[in-house]
Amino acid sequence: MYKNTKGANQWKVKSCNFITGCPHDCLYCYSKATTVNKNNKTRESWKEETVNLNQLNIKQSRFRKGRVMFPSTHDISPTHLQESIQFIRNILVAGNEILIVSKPHLECIEAICNEFVDYKEKFLFRFTIGSVNDDTLRFWEPGAPSFDERIASLKYAYEAGYQTSISCEPMLDNKIDDVISAVRPFVTHSVWLGTMNKMKWRLMTNNELTQELKDRANQLYVWQSDDNIKALYDKFKNDPLIRWKNEIKEIVGLPIGEIGSDE
Repeated sequence: MYKNTKGANQWKVKSCNFITGCPHDCLYCYSKATTVNKNNKTRESWKEETVNLNQLNIKQSRFRKGRVMFPSTHDISPTHLQESIQFIRNILVAGNEILIVSKPHLECIEAICNEFVDYKEKFLFRFTIGSVNDDTLRFWEPGAPSFDERIASLKYAYEAGYQTSISCEPMLDNKIDDVISAVRPFVTHSVWLGTMNKMKWRLMTNNELTQELKDRANQLYVWQSDDNIKALYDKFKNDPLIRWKNEIKEIVGLPIGEIGSDE
């Protein structure tokens, strides 16, 4: 039996990556904070993608019972799209199911969908959309695609016949109803809701703490209060599309999901 866990382990049995750094440069990025904390990159150099050729060229030949997640510590960018396609193929040829998690660039999603038509049944796309407001997205995720591009990517994958899902983790405002309404027509699997965990540590490690950042972080703390999370749960608890990250399950008293359960 899988042990209880938090974070992305709730979605997958293994994660695979071949890049350090990400041009999206999200202010709250856990991978950036971890990497900067280990002095493997600086705050400034995190935006520069560094390809690990050893990881890229490893054949992911081991079959695993459950989804393999790619990526988990970076994203799929146009700059390294062809390498990402190679990496995805390495995972698929072993018979694995794959979970693609991304703040999606339409160019990348079109290319991946067109490349892997024969593996369609092995795919689940999970696109991160924490708000419908582009000003909010630009603040927290300054290098990431706009809301419209993310929706266009979701629609493209859906219309191409792939399984689709959404991650609202972290939820970046208190209007998650708008996200759910916008994505619902193009989601076949699930919409995940989650909070920004270890917020203070992430933001202090990744950024200069400007007054605007402090004010916005304080607002998120209010929105993510236990009372507000319980109210959100009550609103959507009977919606079959909605899934809850373990951090929310703890607040509302649900059983904690296990590794790879996607529940």
